[in-house]
Amino acid sequence: MTPPPETPRSETTRPHPMLHVEREGRLVVLTLEDPSHLNAQTPSLWSALAQVGRGLGPDVGVVIVRGAGSSFSAGLDRRMFTPDGVPGETSLPALARSGAASLEESISGFQEGFTVWGSVPAVTIAAVQGHAIGAGFQLALACDLRVAADDVAFSMKETSLGLVPDLGGTAPLVRQVGYARALEICATGRLVHADEAVRLGLAQLAVPRDDLDATTRDLADAILEAPQAALRELKPLLRNAVDAPGADQCAAERAAQSRLLTAMAAEQGK
Repeated sequence: MTPPPETPRSETTRPHPMLHVEREGRLVVLTLEDPSHLNAQTPSLWSALAQVGRGLGPDVGVVIVRGAGSSFSAGLDRRMFTPDGVPGETSLPALARSGAASLEESISGFQEGFTVWGSVPAVTIAAVQGHAIGAGFQLALACDLRVAADDVAFSMKETSLGLVPDLGGTAPLVRQVGYARALEICATGRLVHADEAVRLGLAQLAVPRDDLDATTRDLADAILEAPQAALRELKPLLRNAVDAPGADQCAAERAAQSRLLTAMAAEQGK
């Protein structure tokens, strides 16, 4: 009698005081853990996110990004705008006084915590509830897929503060909703709730708040059932399709399929 497969052992790490990382087999779950501050973000958190993303191996199939407590993330910690900033962090006024070149270099480093998720081989899913404001919205947009709770409120508040979204969120927002709608959402800073988010393509599913974690896990499990090699080829292929000319995309399809078929034939020949 064949014994049942073993349940993958769970491994946990904490690369940042407000970031909990749990791995179970091919699934990695990242949890923002500062619910008393609605998971407000800081640059050191972004550095930790970038480090985690760069360290993911090709054997990770799905990454879930979630927030503990009532909200996914209320965005940048507002204390960063004050001269004193956040303990252990360089305040935004201090960064602004460092000069344009240094400031842009700092922002480039901040962006890596968001843009890294487009380049990892794993499919990334954001489980979003409550507030997803500014940097919180952009972190959700950095993921490939978004599952929204029925209490979600997405908003780009940067323009209301005299700024612009600068953490890699403008490109995925425009890709999802188009230029005109993206302009309207950012310029007004208004809230986008669950039903509209699904209608616009900002979220793939909207579910009752109590079902968010289970629904997200079901989606992750369904993706993990697909052959791993095909998933690794599929994500960059579809991302490339957004902007690639038709002929280039057909060439990318041929190359990906050739690699998969060659690997299949080699496996059968063993």
